[in-house]
Amino acid sequence: MKRFVDLADLDREGVLDLLDLAARLEHHPEPQALLGRILGLVFFNPSLRTLSSFQAGMARLGGSSFVITPGQGTWQLESRLGAVMDGDRAEHVREGIPVLASYCDVLGIRSFAEGKNLAIDLAEVQFHEMARLVDKPLINLESAMNHPCQALADWKTMDELRVPRSGKFVLSWVKHPRALPLAVPAATLHMAAMRGMEVVVLRPDGFALPEQVMAKARAAAAASGGSVRETDNRDEAMTGAQVLYAKEWGSTRHYGDAAGDAALRAQLGDWMVQEPWFAKAQQTCKVMHCLPVRRNVAIADHVLDGPRSVVLREAHNRMPAQMAVLHRLLKQ
Repeated sequence: MKRFVDLADLDREGVLDLLDLAARLEHHPEPQALLGRILGLVFFNPSLRTLSSFQAGMARLGGSSFVITPGQGTWQLESRLGAVMDGDRAEHVREGIPVLASYCDVLGIRSFAEGKNLAIDLAEVQFHEMARLVDKPLINLESAMNHPCQALADWKTMDELRVPRSGKFVLSWVKHPRALPLAVPAATLHMAAMRGMEVVVLRPDGFALPEQVMAKARAAAAASGGSVRETDNRDEAMTGAQVLYAKEWGSTRHYGDAAGDAALRAQLGDWMVQEPWFAKAQQTCKVMHCLPVRRNVAIADHVLDGPRSVVLREAHNRMPAQMAVLHRLLKQ
């Protein structure tokens, strides 16, 4: 494995191999495995779990890491091609990224969607431009339309919970004060489809996922024996559900239009996960969320603090899942 930028770059057996390694390293971390190796982390956007879990995981394998947050103690980096750099950005990624890559053995980059132009974000223009500048192993720490590290940890969590690989998985839109990126819902959808699950995307009108995202998931489902569909009917979606994955994202109908998005979501106050949502689900149905989560906006306290919630276990699994990725990239 040379890079980890999209779970779709691996076949099913490759994912299962990573998960087996993650389970082993969680309990037997091999503290000398990556001795002398350096992980570089570049965060153009905030992080809590991704940052801390990668640093902790690298340390448990015997390696070290450095973190760059452009504009906070370092030069602000420009990413636009052809930019006239007469503003506050002192350095371009075309110089900055290769320099940082030269200091480490593996580089991770987080670069969110701009949220202005759906076609540009779907094409992952900014992330791919930076990826082309890296001649070392590369990890996607979350891009405009993908978050493979989260997806791998989510798969591990469901395996630990013994959720059948053919079980019913509901990815549900939930409320947030503003539009959020599509990276996690896109990655989560593809992961569940690749796992072979019956996947239902539950979302209100105006929040349908882009056709390119759905088509990719349908192809993964066809290869794994799963299925993918969308609905706005909560009762129908939740009937027999074994996992409810709650996630916020922006309106695709009003992509880049903050006022239009806000007007649409203002009507959707009932899209907060509460216990009545599970009336027709399986009794053991679990609630997942990538975090951070807005309590009593996206998910009610009584659900997050109740027996259905596995969000803390899910967050913990980021570390062993990413340890497996680092091990595969650096210890050949």
